[in-house]
Amino acid sequence: MRTQVAIIGGGPSGLLLAQLLHTRGIESIVLERRTKDHVLSRIRAGVLEQGLVRLMEEAGCAERLHAEGFAHDGTLIAYGDEMFRIDFRDLTGTPVIVYGQTEVTRDLYAAREAAGGQIAFEVDDVVIHGADTEAPTVTYTQKGKAYRIEAAFIAGCDGFHGVSRRSIPEAQRQEYEKVYPYGWLGVLSETPPVNDELIYANSHRGFALCSMRNENLSRYYVQCALSDSPEDWTDAAFWAELKARLPSETAQALVTGPAIEKSIAPLRSFVCEPMRWGRLFLCGDAAHIVPPTGAKGLNTAASDVHYLFEALAQFYATGETEGIEGYSARALARVWKAERFSWWFSSLMHRTADQSEFDHKMQIAELNFLRANRAAQMAMAQNYVGLPY
Repeated sequence: MRTQVAIIGGGPSGLLLAQLLHTRGIESIVLERRTKDHVLSRIRAGVLEQGLVRLMEEAGCAERLHAEGFAHDGTLIAYGDEMFRIDFRDLTGTPVIVYGQTEVTRDLYAAREAAGGQIAFEVDDVVIHGADTEAPTVTYTQKGKAYRIEAAFIAGCDGFHGVSRRSIPEAQRQEYEKVYPYGWLGVLSETPPVNDELIYANSHRGFALCSMRNENLSRYYVQCALSDSPEDWTDAAFWAELKARLPSETAQALVTGPAIEKSIAPLRSFVCEPMRWGRLFLCGDAAHIVPPTGAKGLNTAASDVHYLFEALAQFYATGETEGIEGYSARALARVWKAERFSWWFSSLMHRTADQSEFDHKMQIAELNFLRANRAAQMAMAQNYVGLPY
């Protein structure tokens, strides 16, 4: 098989890139290790920056997002029994949109299928060959049969554990990582959200987050030990712990119900440099991971897709290679800013066993400063709604 761009990974970043390329008449083939149903079963964050919304519009996939997504003009920060609001619209003129990542992926699949785009599911043994040459190829098996794709470019959108990053020789890449000493226990429940906007809570018992998918589907999180498993937490224990970490008025308003999904996610910061090797380009989790605090994972992947799409569109329209050659530097400049924000926000809101009373006082001082200082609020709001591409 031949194509212009081979895309490894059929999650939202790979699908978004494929659909954007389609709008410019650039052919691609998407390879996905799992089934479509499995990809759509993944529960992920649903806070979208305006940059991602604009990319979905450009891809022709934003109709349902605009009809069903919720614009959030701010977020709430709680500590102890105190709570204050960061007003995104006032500070930046821009809201964020709450719309589940699963729904983004569903919309992109629908568009890909309507366009007749190629997607190969349940592929195994993916190997990238000759990425540092002008004629890279990708081989894989599907249901025991071997396949080979000749492509001009390869986009690695296959996540942290995928083959793409590992196809760059170790001597040619530098990896940076911070592993946080806690995880997030997340519960999905068919209950109305406790608030119309997200609540981030710093408690002496640990961090908590109140989020939502829609008006009757809520997503809640509590900081937990990395050694915990979802089975360690009954529904009653989870709700009791969440209430204990929220201001009393909010806790009293919380509507509880059976968990329809329960999972624990570890937190880490990770960046691989560079994000390009020859004609192989890394996007999203293949190149970087951020803690979920502030919901930058999918949004940072979207900025990678933006830079790569622009570079490939420029090449196929004009033959110019400036965008291709500059992709890694452009993407990484924004990636590190997102990493900084997620690290700062995580450090501000979580408690750890090795923190001293001085450290706790510094967190409270920072929260009080953020509450009272418009410039600090503006800096947070600008990062939260998304820095420009």
